[in-house]
Amino acid sequence: MKSLCAALAALALTTAPARAADRVTLMLDWFVNPDHAPIVLAQDKGYFADAGLEVEIIAPADPADPPKLVAAGRADLAVTYQPQLHLQVHEGLPLVRVGTLIGTPLNCLMVRADGPVATIADLKGRKIGFSVSGVEQAIVSALLRPAGLTLDDVEMVNVNWSLTPALMTGQVDATIGAFRNFELTQMRIAGGEGRCFFLEEEGLPAYDELIFVANRDRLDRDRVARFLAAIERATQYMLNHPDEARAVFAAHAPDLSDALNTQAWTDTFGRFAVSPAALDHGRYARFEAFLKDEGLIDAVLPVERLALDPGAAE
Repeated sequence: MKSLCAALAALALTTAPARAADRVTLMLDWFVNPDHAPIVLAQDKGYFADAGLEVEIIAPADPADPPKLVAAGRADLAVTYQPQLHLQVHEGLPLVRVGTLIGTPLNCLMVRADGPVATIADLKGRKIGFSVSGVEQAIVSALLRPAGLTLDDVEMVNVNWSLTPALMTGQVDATIGAFRNFELTQMRIAGGEGRCFFLEEEGLPAYDELIFVANRDRLDRDRVARFLAAIERATQYMLNHPDEARAVFAAHAPDLSDALNTQAWTDTFGRFAVSPAALDHGRYARFEAFLKDEGLIDAVLPVERLALDPGAAE
C-alpha cells in the first residue's frame, strides 16, 4: 500500500500543471548588438526560463522611447543610459535604476586619426556632431574647460545618429556620443581611421553606460531580482566560456557574426557588470553633482531617488 501511495503521489507531481512563467517585457536601447550579449545568452541558454520568467525582448523604433514606455507602464524594463536617467528623473518620470549592464563609459569624443584635432584645444572654431541634446553638450563643455575653451568656441551640429558618416565626410570635425566599441570599428570598415578622447580620462566622472530601469511605482522587486540573477548567470558564463558564449550569441541572428559585430564583441567583452544588481552609490552621487555643476539640473537628488539594488532590504 505504501508503494502504491508513493507511486500515485509521484504521478500527481508529474501530471500537475507547471507554474506559469512570469512575463517580463524588456525594451532594448537599440537593435540587438554585443552590448546586449548577457541578455541574449540568458534568453538562448534558458536562464530566464530557469528563473521562472518569460522575457520578451523588443528593439525600439526610436532609441528615445524605451524609458518613456517604462514610465508609462507599457514595458516592465528598459535598457538605457545612466546620464539620461538623471535628467529623466528630474523631469518627473517615475524611473529608477535597478541594474547595470555595462559598468564603464562607452561614449567618447571621436575625431579622425589623420584630421586636424590632435588635442582638445584644437577643437577651437570647429564643428562637433551630436545626437542627443542636453547631456552631450554638458560633456563637451566639461571636456573643453581644461583647455580654456567654452561651448561658444565650437559649433554643435545635430547629425541625427549619423555620427560616423558625418565625421568621415567632413561635415563635422569631431563627434560626441560615438561608442568606442562600435564607431571606431565602423569607421575602419568604411575605410577611415578614428581616434577617441575617453571621457573618464579627461576629468569627467565615470558612470554606467548601460543600465536597466523600471517604473518606481510599479516595481516588482522579486521579478526584477530573478531577471538580474539570470543576467549575472549569463555574464559568468561569458567569462568562463568565452568561445562558446560567442558562438551562442553569433547564432542568435545572421548579422551578429559580421565583421563589425565580431570586433565589437571583443571590444565590449570586459565591460559587463559582473554583479548587475550591485549599486555604486558614489558613482550616481558624483554624476548628479556633475550635472548640477554644468547647469543641467537645479538641485541634487539623493541617490535613492535615482537608483536601487532590488535585492537590498527596503
